[in-house]
Amino acid sequence: MGFGELELTRTYEWRGRSVAWERLGEGAPVVLCHGTPWSAQLWAPFARALSEEFAVHIWDMPGYGRSSKEPGHAVDLGTQGELFADLLGHWGLAAPHVIAHDYGGAVSLRAKLLHGAEYASLALVDVVALRPWGSEFFRLVAENAEVFQAQPPTVHRGALESYIGTASHRGLTGAQLAALTGPWLDEEGQRAFYRQIAEADVRYTDEIQDRYPELALPVKVIWGADDTWIPVDRAEQLANAIPGALLDVIPDAGHLIQFDAPVELAFSLQRWLTTEVDRWGPVGSGR
Repeated sequence: MGFGELELTRTYEWRGRSVAWERLGEGAPVVLCHGTPWSAQLWAPFARALSEEFAVHIWDMPGYGRSSKEPGHAVDLGTQGELFADLLGHWGLAAPHVIAHDYGGAVSLRAKLLHGAEYASLALVDVVALRPWGSEFFRLVAENAEVFQAQPPTVHRGALESYIGTASHRGLTGAQLAALTGPWLDEEGQRAFYRQIAEADVRYTDEIQDRYPELALPVKVIWGADDTWIPVDRAEQLANAIPGALLDVIPDAGHLIQFDAPVELAFSLQRWLTTEVDRWGPVGSGR
């Protein structure tokens, strides 16, 4: 599955932020949520493929990708979860099927548990959802954000490429690495990269983690067996915490499962969505 950029031609204005998004295809509504330090482009090939059968909605969180990166705007998980619930209302989606990766997991879970969002189903792919999370690098950035933001561009590029490279188990191609690092390399992007790390706080999952047994909807947990960012034992814990949740562990895949095992991930998502749409019908609507 190739990595080709998907143009996000539409915007949603929310509390001074500009959220870039796009809709592809027709059918039951599906929403793809990215994490950090990624953007909607990580899901682009999957969005194109799924749009053959579904109305796929894809978006960049503020502070990421093509969305606004104003220094004064909070980009923490609490803000993103509240925004996501409002964005679903803007789209007119009553109960879409949601697929979330990394931070997108916490964002979608917060929108559901704290802000009244409703989903037909939820697929959680290598997500941030259980304490503890974050790394020594996150803590170092939080304590020295201005220093990191002021690094020479060549130093920043080296650190960024090294950091992102560890998310893949099989290794990234030059084109893949360039696509993932590109949004963070100019001055605005560099500052935004360290700002979103500095605002990472485990309290945003602490507020919802004990409520996962309340989730009364179909949930599929999908994980790379060789994820070193969020180890696979978290997948088992998360699936056990959510009543009736199913678990797929995909071998030879790390945190960037979209690149490490794209075919296996596509099959897992396709089977999940087809089963849920057949069970519940084409619920939701969109515009």
